[in-house]
Amino acid sequence: MADAEDNVSIPEFNNLLQMDPYLKAYEKDFKRRFGLLQKQLHLLEEAEGGFDRFTQGYTSFGVQRQPDNTLIFKEWAPAAEALFLTGDFNGWDKFSHPYVQRDFGKWQLSLPPKEDNTPAVDHGSKLKVVVHTKDGERHYRISPWAKYVTKSEKSVIYDWVHWDPPQPYRHKHPRPRKPRSLRIYECHVGIASPEGKIASYSNFTANVLPRIKDLGYNCIQLMAIMEHAYYASFGYQITSFFAASSRYGTPEELKELIDVAHSLGIIVLLDVVHSHASKNTEDGLNKFDGSDAGYFHAGERGVNKLWDSRLFNYSSWEVLRFLLSNLRWWMDEYKFDGFRFDGVTSMLYHHHGIGVGFSGDYSEYFGLHVDEDSLVYLMLANYMLHSLYEDCITIAEDVSGMPALCRPVTEGGSGFDYRLAMAIPDKWIQIIKEKKDEEWDMGNIVYTLTNRRYSEKCIAYAESHDQALVGDKTLAFWLMDKEMYTNMSSFTPMTPVIDRGIQLHKMIRLITHVMGGEAYLNFIGNEFGHPEWLDFPRVGNNESYHYARRQFNLVDTDHLRYHQLYAFDRDMNRTEDKYGWLAAPPAFVSEQHEGDKVIICERAHVLFIFNFHPTTSYQDYRVGVEMPGKYRIKLDSDDKMYGGHGRLDHNTEFFTEPTPHKGREHSVRVYIPARAAIVLANEEIDYLY
Repeated sequence: MADAEDNVSIPEFNNLLQMDPYLKAYEKDFKRRFGLLQKQLHLLEEAEGGFDRFTQGYTSFGVQRQPDNTLIFKEWAPAAEALFLTGDFNGWDKFSHPYVQRDFGKWQLSLPPKEDNTPAVDHGSKLKVVVHTKDGERHYRISPWAKYVTKSEKSVIYDWVHWDPPQPYRHKHPRPRKPRSLRIYECHVGIASPEGKIASYSNFTANVLPRIKDLGYNCIQLMAIMEHAYYASFGYQITSFFAASSRYGTPEELKELIDVAHSLGIIVLLDVVHSHASKNTEDGLNKFDGSDAGYFHAGERGVNKLWDSRLFNYSSWEVLRFLLSNLRWWMDEYKFDGFRFDGVTSMLYHHHGIGVGFSGDYSEYFGLHVDEDSLVYLMLANYMLHSLYEDCITIAEDVSGMPALCRPVTEGGSGFDYRLAMAIPDKWIQIIKEKKDEEWDMGNIVYTLTNRRYSEKCIAYAESHDQALVGDKTLAFWLMDKEMYTNMSSFTPMTPVIDRGIQLHKMIRLITHVMGGEAYLNFIGNEFGHPEWLDFPRVGNNESYHYARRQFNLVDTDHLRYHQLYAFDRDMNRTEDKYGWLAAPPAFVSEQHEGDKVIICERAHVLFIFNFHPTTSYQDYRVGVEMPGKYRIKLDSDDKMYGGHGRLDHNTEFFTEPTPHKGREHSVRVYIPARAAIVLANEEIDYLY
């Protein structure tokens, strides 16, 4: 008897096999996954009229105002005995407004308008769903589809607030097109101020967006936007999936932030958490209808023990509607341009990556330990997003290295555009913590930066929010530590620690930018060498905001050296914007000399030279290049404006010789200062730009 997958045809599977013939051994797995996706799409077409309609659940669930101002309330609560609506509108009467039970566990209530034809529930008034369980219990719940929830200062529980402003924000600017090279500024609205408090959407719009534009980033990735009751969770314990966090302001102010970013040519990605949900019951999804299941798997399968959170049941029809509609809500209502999917490794495997080390052996990515329900959900989400939104960008946070994660669904892949190169920041921290400068292994650095799956785009980064969290510290603080408190003034000569830290900070970021991937990411503040670490207010630190802020005042103080690091980061991005190396094929590494501590590569016809030696500079160092002609310096980490020593003459012209070297047809002789990085471009290439 033939297996079901034998009848499945993946339209462009041969493309995948041409890139990676070793995947042929797992063809049945790919066909089974693709067959499950096809089946799901067919069922959606049959039962719902297609995925376009199915994924607009936010237009029918929660609260919907009709043209005549009637309000329709609709929920999915399959295990409930009865549902009632209560709130300010009815004096918190628990029984006066019952929902009517519908098919498939749905409940609906219609509220006619008031006598003056205004809606029965006022904008800004509070509501609760009263859930009666089959066990005779009564619970007060927030609608899973709530668009706005707030918490009073004295309360620990969030309130559902009806959000229907008389003058909703209207977006004025179109979405920018998908950038050729993606330069991402990862950020958190609440910490985006030097003040010891939770910063606002409006502050970010007025004070941070102009900095991001100046720095040359063309994309921002907003963290901790989906509402989370516990601020210190960094936004990863979601309680209300359709609500923009009210601790920073209103939904309209977030819409304005995104609109202004678009006006600056900056796209905006949402850090979306569909891998798990908060265990909160009173203001979360957990036990909404009184049962252990509902949106989640019942029993052990529904709990992530490491995160102490609930795990979605991706095989449930209404869970698929909820999550896919959630993605569309952020795209349609707020005009986000895409998503960074958090916790993808946890989703892909039944073991959730807990206690598992991934060696890269292909058997780790196929078999019964793979959770194909959630894998097919990710395929469905990517298929939907890329079908409906031409320029949508999706990023996977996956530490496992799942093959074809970032290949199109039509090839049998999962459909993501990019994955995070998570090994790179770990490598830099390891080197800085464990190795003396003379022990730095050039081959190991090159291997870590270039070891990625061919044709699957990676986002390179030297550090993200993960590296700055309490228990760790920023790259700058690893390099310079407590001297950053006393020796960052340009009025005094640099100490050896500050000199080393400033030079290596620039070099690490540039070599990561150039060699590490097809996109680049920086976490807010790290571009100027933000000191210390990140720690949110909690009981363990006496609810302090001291480490939950970004000290932009440091970079704005001219005599402090932070502005030199800022200037280098800005010019690094602007140089990439001109030459486009992130959009070019991977770098050709012509030199990785252990004794000299030199790495040389070419990418996008631009020459990059790195000398990591702490003390030795090299005169007339022969460097292989592919293109003959005249080269000039385009970026120099040793420039005094970047806190360097100014040892290079930028008027120097470097002429190639017809002498092959290190696998290149031509070569050029260059002076390379110790602890410095140089970017050179051929004059002919310059004419093209």
